Amino acid sequence: MTTEQVERKVRETLHAVDLDRVRAPGDLVQKVLRRRSRRRFSQAAGAAVAIAAVTVGAVAGFGGGGAAEPDRPVRPAASPATPPDGWKPWQSGVPGAGERGCLVDGSALYCGGSKYDVAKFDANTGERLWTVKVNREGDGIDHPFAARDGVVYAYRNHTAENLPSGDYSGGTDLMAVDAGTGDVLWAVEMPQDDRTEQAAMLIDGAVLANTPSVRTMSALDPLTGKEKWRHTWDKGTVCQRAVLSGVPYLLCTRDAEEPDDTDVLRLDPATGNATKVMTVPGRQELLGTSQGQMVLIAAKDAAGKDLRLTTVNGSGQQTSHPYRVEGEVAASEIVGDRLISVSRQGKASAYSLATGKTLWNRPAGIKVPGKNTMQSIASPVVSERQGVVYFFDPTGDLSGLDLRTGEQVWHAHVDTAEPGPGFRDSPQLLLYEDVLVARNGSKIVSLLPRTGD
Repeated sequence: MTTEQVERKVRETLHAVDLDRVRAPGDLVQKVLRRRSRRRFSQAAGAAVAIAAVTVGAVAGFGGGGAAEPDRPVRPAASPATPPDGWKPWQSGVPGAGERGCLVDGSALYCGGSKYDVAKFDANTGERLWTVKVNREGDGIDHPFAARDGVVYAYRNHTAENLPSGDYSGGTDLMAVDAGTGDVLWAVEMPQDDRTEQAAMLIDGAVLANTPSVRTMSALDPLTGKEKWRHTWDKGTVCQRAVLSGVPYLLCTRDAEEPDDTDVLRLDPATGNATKVMTVPGRQELLGTSQGQMVLIAAKDAAGKDLRLTTVNGSGQQTSHPYRVEGEVAASEIVGDRLISVSRQGKASAYSLATGKTLWNRPAGIKVPGKNTMQSIASPVVSERQGVVYFFDPTGDLSGLDLRTGEQVWHAHVDTAEPGPGFRDSPQLLLYEDVLVARNGSKIVSLLPRTGD
């Protein structure tokens, strides 16, 4: 590893652990649940991970191996997959355009890679439409994170210039890009190199960003980047951020070793005025949001095996259930009222946030890398219309389980390049209506899983 690479890794480590003492959500979850797959765990560890992925199926393949026919479904899914109008199977391999990850928005696919901070593809055909070149280097852990009203939001290096000493001065800009032309509309410098999901998010009428200081969230005009309002919390306090139906919330607790209670604050999206909604006992970590609720997790014991999951809505109503971690979790995702997870032993399970019961526990149908490797599986994705949850591993196996029962309804495989030692081999799986979009490095494939045939 070169000196420059070491410096870059150190810089990524510093921005990942969030030097404003605002922890990426959360030490507990990263250690126990590895939530949102290995990607966030890697960010907290300071690893340069790109959530690049390749998915496989009955219509396309990589590496000259072709595509294999899917296995006969065990039972029909809730509804068969149907392609969007104008879609056809495709694959793309534009160098430097996709290693860092992708975002699906309507019929557009926005990706980031080593050469481009944003590259737009037609999700129906795979045609590359435009690109935004990176400043200096593009091997970070981020990719375009949101799109709305004809604007795409992403990150880039603040400068491409070296200091007089020859060293590279780090820094991150939040930028807005015209979705039609690829023109950069505005850029705002962030106070540190944090590019996690906590750094910026869309709210009603604005982009809520962790700027201009490390203890401040500012609402920026989505077309100009001008500040509308800001909210700053006290020194010695850490605040996690969430958005419910366009309204921003903060979950704040004292920055101390001993567990403390967690205050839930609502910020008016128009003015930034803060209102305390409730206090949740103990130090809570934000696991995600779903169906107008924040999902929180807290440890009940020092070992971190016995946990409590709490759902809180915008009015402060809450429901809590115990959750027991059996073994090590390789990936998890909140979908609707369920927590879908995969263990290192290859078992997938569905846990009901409403009842606190495990609904099913079945083989995921994929190969899960060992915990000592730098590889991970993709975060599970769910097609609620089909009633199927999909999983993907770095070896090229793709599996679909019935969301209600856990029975396997589809399986496919495609030959891909041999997995390497880096995080860039971590798969990513996305949905474009019923179509699967997946990526491994700059290779992207779009296929329709025939689960109901």
